[in-house]
Amino acid sequence: MGSGQVTDWQGRHVTVAGLGVSGVPAAKVLHARGAIVTVVNDGDDARAREQAAELEALGVTVRLGDGATLPEGTELVVTAPGWKPDKPLFQAARAAGVEIWGDVELAWRLRGPDAAPWLAVTGTNGKTTTVQMLASILKAAGLRTAAVGNIGVSLLDAVLGDEEYDVLAVELSSYQLHWAPSLRAHSAAVLNLAPDHLDWHGSMEAYAKDKGRIYEGNRVACVYNVADKLTEDLVREADVEEGCRAVGFTLGTPGPSQLGVVDGILVDRAFVENRQKNAQELAEVSDVNPPAPHNIANALAAAALARAFGVPPTAVRDGLRAFTPDAHRIAHVADVDGVSYVDDSKATNTHAAEASLASYESIVWIAGGLAKGATFDELVAKSAKRLRGAVLIGADRALIREALARHAPEVPVVDLDRTDTGAMLAAVQEARRLAAAGDTVLLAPACASMDMFANYNKRGDAFAQAVRELGA
Repeated sequence: MGSGQVTDWQGRHVTVAGLGVSGVPAAKVLHARGAIVTVVNDGDDARAREQAAELEALGVTVRLGDGATLPEGTELVVTAPGWKPDKPLFQAARAAGVEIWGDVELAWRLRGPDAAPWLAVTGTNGKTTTVQMLASILKAAGLRTAAVGNIGVSLLDAVLGDEEYDVLAVELSSYQLHWAPSLRAHSAAVLNLAPDHLDWHGSMEAYAKDKGRIYEGNRVACVYNVADKLTEDLVREADVEEGCRAVGFTLGTPGPSQLGVVDGILVDRAFVENRQKNAQELAEVSDVNPPAPHNIANALAAAALARAFGVPPTAVRDGLRAFTPDAHRIAHVADVDGVSYVDDSKATNTHAAEASLASYESIVWIAGGLAKGATFDELVAKSAKRLRGAVLIGADRALIREALARHAPEVPVVDLDRTDTGAMLAAVQEARRLAAAGDTVLLAPACASMDMFANYNKRGDAFAQAVRELGA
């Protein structure tokens, strides 16, 4: 099918792998364009049957509980991002010489000739916040934009809807990038890289390679994290358009072609005349909400992408001031008896938890859940001096307990062996017992939530509710 836009879908046999938030819109879009669509899905539950009935009413074939076999005559597979690359369906497709696209690739191929350019963001942590900051800055500059992609707004809807955009702020996961070979962004950023989803990608090298795809074919700027050499290595390896520049962001004083921080001011030395000598003030650190170190880094990355698109400095300041972060991201819940309670339930891996722990001086840490193959020695070793105590919950808490015993043996640890709905209240009560005035009780689990909660939102809500009960 080549790498350009596909205009004629009439009569083409397309297999869509997976229902869900990306599969259903993909099937509808392709069917509407005249393709002969078959959807295959591993699950056969009530939700799947409901979605299948909706598609079958349109004339789409759906096979539930059979995601392994490649339907006869398939010319293209379009997959949901979460399906692992080693699935038998994909092995069969590769053996038959059939291309495999993700929903992002499909959206990219279906764009019109005058489509809005994409400013793209990936990284292990901070993607959603950065993309939302970027959209806020672009809006402050008077541009028609939206935050889309892995953020929950379908790229297909954005690309094919009636709304006209000047530019899109696009969050992309490593899964999505794996299946998006022909994506070419205006400018892109990799915020950071730490081991995550290795069960899916197979290795750190494969994970990093998929993240690095975001830089391929960039036109104006490849934005990287000066403190994370892996992100700079990915820029070096990328095949970009002539004239595209590497632009770094740093929490320190920026060099030429970098954005950074000087005396509490966010400063641009990349998108100015005479970068060797000049710098442009963009905003104050106090304009960033919340002004935790990793969030200032997010703001600098968003500013770099906006500046690459030609946005004026005042829009960076106004956009950052207008931005409100989503819930459960280092959100201050309450102060009780001089102790601050902070909900960072979104810290679902060690890298995010490390950034969170680095934001406070004296911490009682609530952690644990599903480790997803992670190890905790490095996290504990780096954070040990900040820990007054730890309360551990969830299925894989023993891994954290053992790391604490090795690297922070003097830190008191409460190991809560319960997964019922009252467990979070018990954890907060234990944390209160360990905390002294001036401390922060921090929920930064470093693990996924699904062993005890439906998602990280529900876990954060349970924490906030427990804190409110303490205060009452």
